[in-house]
Amino acid sequence: MAESKYGKYICTDLKKDIRLPGYRAWEKTMIGQGEFQGRRRMMEHVIWMDREVVPGAFYSECVWFWPPTMPGSPMRIITPGRAEGEGGPPPHAHPFPELLSYFGTDMDHPEELYAEVEFWLEDEKFILDKSFVVYIPAGMTHCPLKMHNMKKPLFHFTIGPGEMYR
Repeated sequence: MAESKYGKYICTDLKKDIRLPGYRAWEKTMIGQGEFQGRRRMMEHVIWMDREVVPGAFYSECVWFWPPTMPGSPMRIITPGRAEGEGGPPPHAHPFPELLSYFGTDMDHPEELYAEVEFWLEDEKFILDKSFVVYIPAGMTHCPLKMHNMKKPLFHFTIGPGEMYR
């Protein structure tokens, strides 16, 4: 952002060299914008915020998910485990609370995901097919998270008051 009194608080570029915990290692080849091996990425990070981007900030990320039917989608340019439907974030917990959300992109029906998101809180499984936000208390195990039957792009936003994602 242009230099100004408060411009330092505005982030318009994706953070470089995002350090992800080991359980998100499958995602490292997908971070960034544009194409990967001549195709769109299955998930494209748009913005990442943490204390390294803006000192004093907390963790947040914004991601587009593209369906496999979309022209230029990655199809199977993903790890073998994800191709078998076994991938996605495994069960984990954070030392801070988190808001995790997915939004449909049909402007006539923004409540519809046109996908099914399988999501776990502790030992309880949810299948969500409407736009949603879930509050995850600090220390609560959540995930796995898997996408099923995605027909349209999804927008994902997550935020947690920790200074860094861990």
